[in-house]
Amino acid sequence: MTPADLYACERGTTALILSIPHSGLLLPDGMAERLTPASRTLPDTDWRVDELYDFAADLGATVLRANYSRYVVDLNRPPDGASLYPGRPVTGICPLELFNGEPIYRGGCEPDAREIERRRVTYWQPFHDRLEAELARVGERLGHAILYDCHSIAPIVPRLFDGRLPALNLGTNHGFSCAHAIQDVVVEQLASSGYAHAVNGRFIGGYITRHYGEPERGRHVLQMEIAQDAYMDGTTPESYNPLKAVALKAKLRRLLGSLTGLASSEVLDQVH
Repeated sequence: MTPADLYACERGTTALILSIPHSGLLLPDGMAERLTPASRTLPDTDWRVDELYDFAADLGATVLRANYSRYVVDLNRPPDGASLYPGRPVTGICPLELFNGEPIYRGGCEPDAREIERRRVTYWQPFHDRLEAELARVGERLGHAILYDCHSIAPIVPRLFDGRLPALNLGTNHGFSCAHAIQDVVVEQLASSGYAHAVNGRFIGGYITRHYGEPERGRHVLQMEIAQDAYMDGTTPESYNPLKAVALKAKLRRLLGSLTGLASSEVLDQVH
């Protein structure tokens, strides 16, 4: 299996890098037959997030997008499967349950430890090797990099969080994964967006945010979790609402534009 099978990467010219780890739909041969009927529809996919950010290349951003489903391997989880949110249900590197708690696999078809390790090596590691390579490339050329991790989720998932999510959920590991100037710029954009938003609320950032966010090294990382009702009428890909999406994309373009503008200023050079 080649890197081109696992992910798509379009290199840009600015300090901005987008990672899209959960919009992939592919499954390896034979896996679909092991899944329950409910999980074969891949309900926890970050539906059409790649389309929401299809303008990113126009801003000069590098875009790294996974091709395989998060049910094969979750690229935003630690390689050892450790919990990111203690006290909450754990969705590991090779998840066994849907977000609603139902099993992903038919009885007796779950991956064992050896298969999980093979998936880590085959699918998880190459994506992170490429992400590390792009951060290093951009950092070496420009002195710093801003990694923006793109996600979406159903607005109501009782097993994972209480109530309804606001439309836009920024996570910066409580401010430790990026310079304060970056968080301030994004919060300003959120406040003027017209969408309900939260900062380091239910989502503070997953493995990608916490692992790669090293402001002192010029690596600034933030996660954006979008409630799917901000651009969809339901929780299936067919419920994508073009009118909602166009309105949201305009706000996202403005937000990412503010990040590229900040990255080209001298502000970040003073952080490290």
